[in-house]
Amino acid sequence: MIDLALKNVSKRFGGLLAVDKLDVEVPKGKILSLIGPNGAGKTTVFNMITGVYPPSEGTISYQGKKLNNLRSNRIIRHGIARTFQNIRLFKSMTVLENVQVGMHCRTKSGAFRALLNTPFAIREEKEIIEKSMETLEFLGLADHHNEYASNLAYGDQRRLEIARAVATRPEMLLLDEPAAGMNPSETAELMDLILKLRDTGLTIFLVEHDMRLVMGISEMVVVLDHGHKIAQGEPKEIQQNEKVIEAYLGTKVKAKA
Repeated sequence: MIDLALKNVSKRFGGLLAVDKLDVEVPKGKILSLIGPNGAGKTTVFNMITGVYPPSEGTISYQGKKLNNLRSNRIIRHGIARTFQNIRLFKSMTVLENVQVGMHCRTKSGAFRALLNTPFAIREEKEIIEKSMETLEFLGLADHHNEYASNLAYGDQRRLEIARAVATRPEMLLLDEPAAGMNPSETAELMDLILKLRDTGLTIFLVEHDMRLVMGISEMVVVLDHGHKIAQGEPKEIQQNEKVIEAYLGTKVKAKA
C-alpha cells in the first residue's frame, strides 16, 4: 500500500527549475530515503509535501487525498509531521513543554474553553501532559522533562525535535537530515530510534547525507541530482549504480578490465 505519492512534480523559482517531473511513491510502514548531492532539490521536495510552498506542476497525494495548496497546519492534521535541517526548538521552554506544543494541534477544547478553564479543558490538558511524558519516555528523554531545551546536549536536541513531531500523532514522519552534526555514537542511537519508530507502524521518509545511516536502515532509496531522479532501488543497488557514483564523485566509473 502506498502512503505518499508524488506524480510528475516540479518546482520552479523564477528561472530555476529546482525539481523536475519527480515521481516517488512511499510505501506504508517503510523507510524510504531521498539522497543526492547538495543542491539536488531534496529539501525542496519536503517543503512541497508539507505545504511550505506549492508545486509548480504535478500532484502530491497522501492516502489518496490531494495535498496541493494545503497549508502546513492542515497537512499536519492529515497525519504528516516533519523535522528540519536546522533545529527549531522553543529553547526557552522545557523539554516537556516543547512536546506539549506538538500535542496541542490535536486538542478539542478551543480558546474559549481554555480561557474559562472548564472541566473539559482541565481534563484534556492533564491528558496532554500524560501523553507528552509517554512520548518522552519512548524517545529516552523523560529524565530531562523539566530541563530547558537549550540546555540539552546536541544529540538530545535532535531527539527532542523528533519527539515534538511524534507528539502530533502522525502516520508519516519526514526527517530532514536528522544526523547532521552528530558524532558516530549519536548517529548509531538515532538509527536505532528510527527503526523503533518504524516498528510502531510509522512511515518514515528521510533526507540524509550520512550514507552509513541511509544504507543501514533504508528499505528503498531514491537519488536526486539537480532536481532529476537518477536512480531508485534497494540500498545495495544504489551503492553500485554508476549514475549515483558519478553524481557524488563527479567522475564516471571506469569499466573493469
